[in-house]
Amino acid sequence: MVSVGMPLDAACLLAVALEGIVYGFSVLMFMGTIWSLTYKQRVRGINRPMLAVAILLLVFSTAHIIANIIRAEDGLVKYGVTFPGGPAAWFADPSQKTLAVLHAFYVLQTLLADGVVIYRCYVVWRSLWIIILPSLLWCSVAVTGSCVIYSYLQVSSTSGDFFAAVLGGPTHWVTAFFASTMATNGLSSGLLAYRIWMIERNVSATRTTKGNIMPIVRVLLDAAVLYTVVLFIALICFLLSNNGEEPAVDLITPIISITFYMVLIRIAINRDNRTHTSTNETKLSTLQQYPMQVHISKYTSDDGTQAYGVGNEDQPSTLKEGFRNSSPQP
Repeated sequence: MVSVGMPLDAACLLAVALEGIVYGFSVLMFMGTIWSLTYKQRVRGINRPMLAVAILLLVFSTAHIIANIIRAEDGLVKYGVTFPGGPAAWFADPSQKTLAVLHAFYVLQTLLADGVVIYRCYVVWRSLWIIILPSLLWCSVAVTGSCVIYSYLQVSSTSGDFFAAVLGGPTHWVTAFFASTMATNGLSSGLLAYRIWMIERNVSATRTTKGNIMPIVRVLLDAAVLYTVVLFIALICFLLSNNGEEPAVDLITPIISITFYMVLIRIAINRDNRTHTSTNETKLSTLQQYPMQVHISKYTSDDGTQAYGVGNEDQPSTLKEGFRNSSPQP
């Protein structure tokens, strides 16, 4: 199988350059995320789990770009010039250990981000049944990702064609990994956005002011679409043996961080712009700063009907859902 597109050494150099640009944006958004999780929450208390996740995402994306720079230096300067076939042949050799290291950081980044989305989905739905399928898909991501890394470590071919070298090796695992992570993120984000939309629709009748939860739904969908599109491009390039797969895959790691940060920043902005309503109205905030303390609460509206919701009484930012009871308040 002959690879198509730009030469592989040029593709790898382009990948490093593009990843550096996107990584710079992710660092800026990380700073905004830290500000929203620490300074903005100094009264309510810092949400340490989300803070730890944000830091880990930065660590993984930083380690990935460092490994990518080292790989580019090895292929273009240190080893590639003396390698049979030149730098292009060196980059086409899947037995290079730096390739397995790159995929290891990418898999860790993916597992962490997908796990957070699944957890958010559970917090909003408050049902283990809802996250059974996303959890199984997450396990599939873990298994296929581990198999990809193991396969690259076992490859010994020095073929000048990267895609030919991986045939019969990690190819099917790479395809399964891409498909699993797209399904995991797409399903979890879809369930999360749908639940928030339903909550907003069900409680809108109990409010006298216009809700402001929909911007969070839009940013959730935007993040999921951005992540899925890049994954889809990488998968198509891989299946077509196109060298454009290199920059597409390397862009995914900082994009994962960006999609996570943009959701947290949007929540912080939404919280600042939230209108304080009367005590009979539901106060909404999608992804709570203290999601571990969510429970079902009941409130009574002015017309005497009852509503049940998912809420957090310990924090002023809550997410409640109005399943209206047909019987009036006794």
